Amino acid sequence: MTDKIVVLVTCGSPEEGRKIARALVERRLAACVNMVPGIESVYRWKGAVEEASECLLLAKTTRGQFAPLESAVRELHSYELPEIVALPLVDGLDSYLNWIASSVEDIE
Repeated sequence: MTDKIVVLVTCGSPEEGRKIARALVERRLAACVNMVPGIESVYRWKGAVEEASECLLLAKTTRGQFAPLESAVRELHSYELPEIVALPLVDGLDSYLNWIASSVEDIE
């Protein structure tokens, strides 16, 4: 198990996703953020089943940067309750994992 994580964030538009992705990388909270536009989501919200077109962000970072990354997303996001979930990176190419670490400023 590594200390690296992938954080999933859905956004209402590619423009909003790009704004958030750029801010996360510029603030050194993520080494890289991939944008996957054109996803379709079905979810329950305030008692009703909703559908929406969204953009999915995949932010590569470290566990130590999760809290400040979460704070930045909440600051920049238009949703009342944004999806911000982290998945552990169990293993990976050592040089790539080292690049993630060197690209973010750990708070630990």
